[in-house]
Amino acid sequence: MTPLDITPPMSPERAREIAGSFDLRALPADFYANPFPVYSALREHEPVRRMPDGSWFITRYADLVAVYRDAHAFSSDKKVEFTPKYGAGSPLLAHHTTSLVFNDPPLHTRVRKLIMGALTRRAIAEMEPGLVKLVDGLLDGIEAKQGGDLIEDFAAAIPVEIIGNLLGVPHEDRGPLRGWSLTILGALEPKLTPEQEALGNRSVSEFLEYLRVLVADRRKHPGDPEHDVLTRLIQGEQGGEQLSEHELLQNCIFILNAGHETTTNLIGNALVALQEWPAQKEQLLRAIGGSPDWDALEPVMTAAVDEFLRFESSNQLGNRRALKTVEVGGVRLEEGALVTLCIGAANRDPAQFERPDELQLSRANNRHLAFGFGIHQCAGLSLARLEGRVAIGRFLARFPGYRLTAPPVRGGRARFRGFLHAPFAVA
Repeated sequence: MTPLDITPPMSPERAREIAGSFDLRALPADFYANPFPVYSALREHEPVRRMPDGSWFITRYADLVAVYRDAHAFSSDKKVEFTPKYGAGSPLLAHHTTSLVFNDPPLHTRVRKLIMGALTRRAIAEMEPGLVKLVDGLLDGIEAKQGGDLIEDFAAAIPVEIIGNLLGVPHEDRGPLRGWSLTILGALEPKLTPEQEALGNRSVSEFLEYLRVLVADRRKHPGDPEHDVLTRLIQGEQGGEQLSEHELLQNCIFILNAGHETTTNLIGNALVALQEWPAQKEQLLRAIGGSPDWDALEPVMTAAVDEFLRFESSNQLGNRRALKTVEVGGVRLEEGALVTLCIGAANRDPAQFERPDELQLSRANNRHLAFGFGIHQCAGLSLARLEGRVAIGRFLARFPGYRLTAPPVRGGRARFRGFLHAPFAVA
């Protein structure tokens, strides 16, 4: 199997053709397979593009940073945008307009502060031994079968367990979590089928039903708020305002979703990308060596993780709404304008990154936007980096000769870029 089986090339003519009629609600199949030539054409010829629905699509790194920085001019609140999409009173609307990422201060500030209190540097360091044990156990299972699926048997199994531990979800209850997460986040795609919408609404309702029981039990039997995010959210800040039951439940769903999909994609995308970039794989294997000193390797692995995130960002799109008339990239946006921030395009901007379409695992000064920027920068970025370092590093140390045995299957989504399946063998 050649690299072209994984990421098919796209001619400049085809990229310009798609860019010339670009519409997030009507994307062709070859865009999903490889969107980056289209993003390049948009960046070069129409970096602030008016979409058929009247919204704006932004692709340059500097313009994304300007929008991220200006939280007074651009809102993350999605009520205006999502109400017509999901319908008033729907479970999807209630969830996505209450979660941390789709809100402005003061709700955003309160929830983020509570979550960050349980994700301190010390708390994350204390998670590492358990993470190593989890990863090594998955690798044992892969060795026993001499292969498997990079996503189902490895990448997806890690964040579900880590976030399950953070929220104190009993192991026997974790079976439905991945399915709920995929369908709820899948409903964020620009265009929804009736089936996707129905499944998303059902998943929110089922998740809430489960969480009500879990929260009631945790109120009776609280955990350590220094490590148990759910207990911390329930108790709130000492002497401060507490979250309502609605805010609490919806942000528990958000924590699972935010930590699950993106980290699964990080690990899966990385291990597939190394099959396309064998020289980079060999460079990383040489650094890891035969008897790894993981503490000494932390800077090397962190640089690699950040480059994987830049090269193929787990989350490709973000959204804002203009609170006043403002200019971005020389284009006037009126008050109320809806804006899509293309993280995937910004992370390949040659004005910011040298040779951006190449995977360079030792890339220096890698200020990618995969975790966002500004007040909404990902609260769990340190945890995601830890999961990526441990999972990718230990996988490579154990199975340096792994190879894909069939073309991997993309998720077919514009917002979240990852694989559904990637069959492989270890020898």
